[in-house]
Amino acid sequence: MGDVVLMHFSTVDYVIFVVLLVASAGIGLYYAFSGGRQRTTQEFLLADRSMSCLPVSLSLLATFQSAVAILGAPSEIYTHGTQYWFLGCSYFLGLLIPAHIFIPVFYRLRLSSAYQYLELRFSKSVRICGTVTFIFQMVIYMGVVLYAPALALNAVTGFDLWGAVMAMGLVSTLYTALGGLKAVIWTDVFQTIVMFAGQLAVIIVGTHQAGGIAEVWRKAQNGSRISGLDLNPDPLERHTFWTLGVGGIFLMLALYGVNQAQVQRYLSSRTEKEAIMSCYVVFPCQQIVLTLGCLMGLVMYARYGEESPLDLGYVNSNDQMVLYFVMDVLRDLPGLPGLFVACLFSGALSTISSAFNSLATVTMEDLIKPHVRPMTEARATLLSKMLALAYGLVCLAMAYVASLMGSVLQAALSIFGMVGGPLLGLFCLGMFFPWANSTGALVGLASGLVMAFWIGIGSFVSQMSASAPPVINATVIPDVGNMTTAVMTTFITSKPRPSGVQALYSLSYMWYSAHNSATVVVVGLLVSFLTGPWKEKDLNPGTIYPVLGNLLFFLPQRYREKLCCVTPLEDNSKVLDCQPYQMAQKESNGVACTKEGDKLREEEGEKITAQPTCSVAHTVQETAL
Repeated sequence: MGDVVLMHFSTVDYVIFVVLLVASAGIGLYYAFSGGRQRTTQEFLLADRSMSCLPVSLSLLATFQSAVAILGAPSEIYTHGTQYWFLGCSYFLGLLIPAHIFIPVFYRLRLSSAYQYLELRFSKSVRICGTVTFIFQMVIYMGVVLYAPALALNAVTGFDLWGAVMAMGLVSTLYTALGGLKAVIWTDVFQTIVMFAGQLAVIIVGTHQAGGIAEVWRKAQNGSRISGLDLNPDPLERHTFWTLGVGGIFLMLALYGVNQAQVQRYLSSRTEKEAIMSCYVVFPCQQIVLTLGCLMGLVMYARYGEESPLDLGYVNSNDQMVLYFVMDVLRDLPGLPGLFVACLFSGALSTISSAFNSLATVTMEDLIKPHVRPMTEARATLLSKMLALAYGLVCLAMAYVASLMGSVLQAALSIFGMVGGPLLGLFCLGMFFPWANSTGALVGLASGLVMAFWIGIGSFVSQMSASAPPVINATVIPDVGNMTTAVMTTFITSKPRPSGVQALYSLSYMWYSAHNSATVVVVGLLVSFLTGPWKEKDLNPGTIYPVLGNLLFFLPQRYREKLCCVTPLEDNSKVLDCQPYQMAQKESNGVACTKEGDKLREEEGEKITAQPTCSVAHTVQETAL
């Protein structure tokens, strides 16, 4: 690090930082000792399915708006210009598709974990493989997401590294283990407000110091940082309109469609309509977050121009550059640096607390309950709390592992991006293609993961071993912290266009999710046809979304029935009150639904008619009045 005056925190900054931690812990304790006091797994893991639209949508936003993202987006804009802003175009379809395809399927099956769907649709082995893949993905990610911002903070301000890691890790573990999903969602709401406040403070003060927004824009234009629409279709180009606007859709689907942390929030909503509305509310919020990141990058450019703190040796990586800028701009305003650090740590807290809660849920619902004899509700709830606590401690251990990894930190981040695509492919295979069988699903998932790791690790190694070392960002989870975008190497070279395997390694990271999910679907369908495709009538009702039947509406009915699923979701899937386990076990000895469920539906003014559906079980179908 160059000879530069290290900006230190004032007492006010530390006070603000401590207030954030105390307030977050306080919300957790409030929900631990109020309401139902987290006495049931339904309340602890799914907030009693009682959440309204606004807190759910802000929590959806906060979950993957990690600290790494808050640091990553402005440095991306500072270095490469505003092309990255076109990612916002992918948000539209990336949130519309989950709202109208994934949420209805998951919500009507009354699931607790997204992976229960895989057992209903395929088999128990597919469910376990999906669950284990998700646990592997999240455990690696949460250590890095906790350690990376603390490391940047320590490098720029001298803030105690392990003090920051322990404070964040223990506080989020405390409120997640005590307050359950309700505490996680309401702390997310509080932390989202802090994140917006911190970023706005920096942008307003920075713009004022640069001479106003017009001056910021003029300097950015003169420095060629305002990018036009780049319609280059080349998938090897890092950022173009197509990689961001189309490749980004698949990233959003992996994130907002099938990731357990987000699915759990949809399932905690009061009604399906509220769950869908929360997806719509996230859309403008995501655009605001993206715009704030872009503005901060432009204000940074207006302040430093081409002489970046990185080039001058004041900092060692791009993520530290944003913190250096913040401390530089706010040095004479006590309290504001603390607010930005609180904003940064809010990003980390909201991400890791969601990770603990979703990991506790999948471990409980997918790995313990199906394989252990029935236990009392009190015992199951206690076990869920112990799991959340255990994952909190695992997160601290992973942060320690991350500190030993050095440059491999980037590879750990990219593992997240590698795994998101194949899981999306697995759910799409099940939801849209009735012929897919469980053998196809398992082989498809395995081939998708192999392909993902091959490309991900191959590109990382090929760049590291290049004769002229590329410029590597320490943080490249751009903007929304799309955990799935976490693949990360930015390289700037002027070499000839690669061919063969090198071309595959040079694929833009924005296409990883699309490429890997497509691999799962194609291989899964091929294997399914070779091993004997399933027929729609043999499947559990409500597990297929008739997307092909809708797309091929122009064909005669008999051809559509032969080709694809045509049963509308509304007719066969409102199994609202059935426990999926009972369906999956294919019990044929009576009605697999509870009286409480019937009562609940009647209260909502819906008419319930019990009727058998195929040989699975007697399930309840309901028709709206």
